[in-house]
Amino acid sequence: MRVYLPATFGMLVELCDTGRVAARNGWAFAVTPSLREFYTAGDEEELEAVAFDDAAEASIRLLAIGDEQFPHRRVVISADVEDSAVKPDPDMVESVVKLQPAKITTEQVAALHVDVAEAEEATAKAIENIDASDLGDEDAELIVGDAQDNYMAFYDPSELPFLVDLL
Repeated sequence: MRVYLPATFGMLVELCDTGRVAARNGWAFAVTPSLREFYTAGDEEELEAVAFDDAAEASIRLLAIGDEQFPHRRVVISADVEDSAVKPDPDMVESVVKLQPAKITTEQVAALHVDVAEAEEATAKAIENIDASDLGDEDAELIVGDAQDNYMAFYDPSELPFLVDLL
């Protein structure tokens, strides 16, 4: 099953250095039965995009709590894990899953996604407004949405060492 881990650049460094990275508190995002039920229309690709976007927004939350080398760049790690390692949580957002075990390895990574430099300003504003957005502030939701509208650069897993060294 494809899962999307919200991450930070520091987590990419950890993945590169150790060959493993833990999903924060074991949480990731995926196409779940609840997500399929919530979106009665849409193909698999569209549902995957929803789960990916949820992970990208969760990356903003991670950036809001950490001291990072790149404090204004969202990161999402796409990984393929065994179906048995994914437990949907019916009390959470439709795409939220708990990974057991919570760590993924470089062999499981399908793709890496990182904000480009041009997106940093919008992501910085989103970091400042993510809590208010979560609480329903419409202006804050629009600011977070502006960051979410920026496409993230795609990297093949084999590019991880170069990505870490060159950024």
